Amino acid sequence: MDVGAAAAGLLVSAPLVVGTGLAVRVSMGSPVLFTQERVGRDERRFRIYKFRSMRAPRFEGEGDEARLTRVGRFIRSTSLDELPQLLNVLKGDMSLVGPRPLLVRYLPRYSERQRLRHAVLPGLTGWAQVEGRNALSWDQKFEWDVRYVERWSPLLDLRILARTVTAVTSRRGVSAAGEATMSEFMGPAPAEAV
Repeated sequence: MDVGAAAAGLLVSAPLVVGTGLAVRVSMGSPVLFTQERVGRDERRFRIYKFRSMRAPRFEGEGDEARLTRVGRFIRSTSLDELPQLLNVLKGDMSLVGPRPLLVRYLPRYSERQRLRHAVLPGLTGWAQVEGRNALSWDQKFEWDVRYVERWSPLLDLRILARTVTAVTSRRGVSAAGEATMSEFMGPAPAEAV
């Protein structure tokens, strides 16, 4: 189902993919795509594809918020930067629905419960995304991720996909206050770590 939907999604979104790619190329130059190693099911690493939303840093230590361009803000707020991840779905690295794939450096920071998020394929969208995206705390996000793993069903996936349309069109929760997206995850809250 994922492969068929991703292939259809790439065909239907081809004009958006081309237009977004051109906008990124004109506003930020090459490369158009951003790739990064992320963690998937069973903690297997893979390279994720996204449209670039930030320009190169002008000096060492320049923050992400300062590097985010106008085009970058727009494609992030509309989730157009995520369209290349349909290729990750076609490759079998990701699913349409599941916990969002996170950075490799977070692996040793998870609690045992949070680590359960890697029992399924990561997704283009997920339960945490439709519940508030980056407006949620890390602990809240991970709790939604684990609930997804524990309660997974095809019907739940369909509900999350339907709610994703509203979440994307509302553009709420795209970034945490004062952040380009979200602050770095440093580990579970002390009460959860016990």
